[in-house]
Amino acid sequence: MDEIKTDLLIIGAGPAGLGAALYAARAALDFKVVDQLMAGGQIINTEYIENYPGFKENISGFDLMQNIVDHCKKFNIKIDEYFAIDSLSVEEEHIQNRQTNGKDLKPFRFICRGKNTIILTRALIVATGSSPKRLYVEGESELIGKGISFCATCDGALYKDKEVAVIGGGNTAIQEALFLTKFAKKVYIIHRRDELRAIKILQNRAFENNKIEFLLSSVIEKFAGKGHLEEIVIHDLKNNKEYGKKVNGVFEYVGIKPNNELVKEIVNMDENGFIITNQNMETSLPGIFAAGDVRNTSLRQVITAVADGAIAATYADRYLNNVL
Repeated sequence: MDEIKTDLLIIGAGPAGLGAALYAARAALDFKVVDQLMAGGQIINTEYIENYPGFKENISGFDLMQNIVDHCKKFNIKIDEYFAIDSLSVEEEHIQNRQTNGKDLKPFRFICRGKNTIILTRALIVATGSSPKRLYVEGESELIGKGISFCATCDGALYKDKEVAVIGGGNTAIQEALFLTKFAKKVYIIHRRDELRAIKILQNRAFENNKIEFLLSSVIEKFAGKGHLEEIVIHDLKNNKEYGKKVNGVFEYVGIKPNNELVKEIVNMDENGFIITNQNMETSLPGIFAAGDVRNTSLRQVITAVADGAIAATYADRYLNNVL
C-alpha cells in the first residue's frame, strides 16, 4: 500500500473544497485534494445559477464549476478525482500524547485510507457536501433509476411530452420543476405543506407557468410500477383521502443529509448530523476543519460554500504554522 504525507488534506472537490484549494495554494501549503467523484460537486447537476456575483447572465452549475476547476489549474492544483477516502482515524500516539501531557499539545496526525493508499496529514478540511434525502415509502427503493430521480438536469430530457411529478416546495424543487417544463407536457408539484418554501421570485414563475399544477398539503404514500414507475399514490392531508395518479417520472427534492460518515465518531455534530464549526470553520477536534454543505450553516449556496473553503484554508494555514 502506498503512503503519502502531506500537511493538509482537502476531502471534497465541490465549491467548498476548491475554494479551500485556491487559498491553500496561495498560502503555499503542502496539500492534496481528493474527491470520490468528479470535481464540481452536486451543483454541476443544476441547470442554471442566476445569483453568483460576476455572472450577469445565467450560468449552468457545470460551467461555473468548470471555470473554478480551470482557475485551480492556473495555480497548478492537482485534483485526484474518483479517490474515495474509506476511513479516517487519529494516530494513537498523538492521542496518548495529549491525554498524558496537557501542556504538550503535540498536533494530531490523521490517517486516511483509500484507493490502496494511506495518507498521513497534519490537518484536514472536510468538504464532503450533502446528499438528497429519500422518502422511504413503499416502492421507492425498487424504482430509483427506473422513473424516480433526484436530478432533473440529468434526466429531464427523458420525459419529453410526458407527465412528471416534483416532490418538494423549496428553491431546488421549484427551480427544477420549471426546468422540466421544457420537456414534459405536465409537471405536478407535490408538497406536504399548504404553501411553498421557495423564494418569491421562483414561486411567481411557477404559478405563472401553465404546465405546472400544484398538489399542496399532499404526501406520497406509494410508488408503483412493473419495471418502471407508472403510478404514485398520493395522500391528500386536508381531506384525508388517498388517490392514484399516473405519471412517467418523479423527481425528489425533500431535503438533504450531510455526508459526514468519515468524521461522525470524531467531531461534534448537531441533531441532524451536520458538523458543528465556529466562525473559523474549526471543528471540536484541533486540526479538522469543515466547509460547505456538510457543516451546520444557515445558508447553503455556492457562494457561501466557496467562502467557507477560503476561511477553512486560511485558518488551517494558521493552525499548521502555530499562529492560532
